[in-house]
Amino acid sequence: MDEALGRFISDFGELVRLSAENARGGSGTAIRDFVRKHLDADPGEFPVVIEPIQQLRLVDTDVVLDEIAGRDPSARGLGVGGGQMRMHADLRSMLDPSPVGRSFPAVAQPDYSNASVGPSRQRRTLQFGLRLFRYDGTPVAVLQRGASPNDQRFVPQLEVIATDEDAVSRLFAELRGRLERESVFKGQVVLLSETGFGPGRAPASGGITFVDRPHVADAEVILAPGVLPRIREHALGVGRHAAALSARGQHLKRGLLLYGPPGTGKTHTVRHLIGASEGTTVLMMSGRSLARISEAAQMARALTPSIVVLEDVDLVAEDRSFGPMPQPLLFEILDALDGLDGDADIAFVLTTNRVDVLERALSQRPGRVDLAVELPLPGLDERRALLALYGGGLGFSDVALERAAGRIEGTTASLAKELVRRAVLGAAEDGSEPEDRHLDDAAAALMAESEALTRTLLGSHPAGTRPPRPTSPTPPASRTGFPTS
Repeated sequence: MDEALGRFISDFGELVRLSAENARGGSGTAIRDFVRKHLDADPGEFPVVIEPIQQLRLVDTDVVLDEIAGRDPSARGLGVGGGQMRMHADLRSMLDPSPVGRSFPAVAQPDYSNASVGPSRQRRTLQFGLRLFRYDGTPVAVLQRGASPNDQRFVPQLEVIATDEDAVSRLFAELRGRLERESVFKGQVVLLSETGFGPGRAPASGGITFVDRPHVADAEVILAPGVLPRIREHALGVGRHAAALSARGQHLKRGLLLYGPPGTGKTHTVRHLIGASEGTTVLMMSGRSLARISEAAQMARALTPSIVVLEDVDLVAEDRSFGPMPQPLLFEILDALDGLDGDADIAFVLTTNRVDVLERALSQRPGRVDLAVELPLPGLDERRALLALYGGGLGFSDVALERAAGRIEGTTASLAKELVRRAVLGAAEDGSEPEDRHLDDAAAALMAESEALTRTLLGSHPAGTRPPRPTSPTPPASRTGFPTS
């Protein structure tokens, strides 16, 4: 409270100083004078209309407004002077005819920030500035303001004034309509982290990271026969027949749950689905970022066709630490899934290591997930295929691969990959090419009693047993398995 009071006194003092300086004939032309000339009328005669913007859509809003303003060859942009206290002032204050309003001189350049619009692309985005242009022949002034947590402004917004209120309504109607169809996110793969906006938090680009779309071939996904086609058909096949389904009154929204112990290929399978859905918008969340499910659901609806990936949803099954929620976050997630219209071409893909938690939740919130697929520890055939995949081109015989696969019962794909790496390392120490004996020696060493902890860390379990289920629902940081850029 003392800090806030001190900031207010400081800003008020700055306002008084600038007002006094302007009254003495300080340099610069007031924002009010520019707007008055642009409107050819007294700004005080017209209302200021405020439109909040989702932080996720600030860049999209900037793109659309640039195009709209660009239709007017005489359009111009202005910055706003006045020091830090300008961040606390609204457009109405800037247009005040008293010395208060005249303390905001125009500056040469508005404030911009760099925002990502792709894995390796950025866009200069208006963070704080005034647009003056004509919309359908009507002069319009738009103050565009990004979020500023240090100034207790956590939501970007537009403040608009015009000589014709109907023109403002039409402008917002066009903006909202285009945001429903256009976005820098459309067709891209986006990782959502914690928002980075809120009391005590620093801004973090809206908590959005673009990532390159992964490409995992069918042959690189080793699952039991028939499992991968079943997953693909449910997640992607519906979209291929969207028109036919819609014409017959069938819903397009679907939910897919992949469950099983750690290391059995759930994230790898998700990567395959994303790679096989070129042109589809993908929104990924895990851990604490799952608190953004409502934002993600709205985005997914606007950017269809889309896939929303929710990894390790069991970790927030009983967590209420994301705010004043009346129920666990998992139920909030399931409710968000249910809140979208059935005609939305959206696939929700959930993964979990604790299916028992999800079973309880889904029984209380039925209809959110319509296909659950178990990815168990790989059987003998799958282990042999994994070793052949990771050891491809290394010269191991089929007999050696079969022998090693039988030896590593109860293990995961991660262990198979480590086994091949150790065989290659053993050959390098011998100064020779990898041979069957190197694979045999590596399997014997890795499955030895002394390596029990290593096998556990790789997600493997004793033969014939099911993996233990963790008891703590504490959510970790994001664990998507996707590279960031």
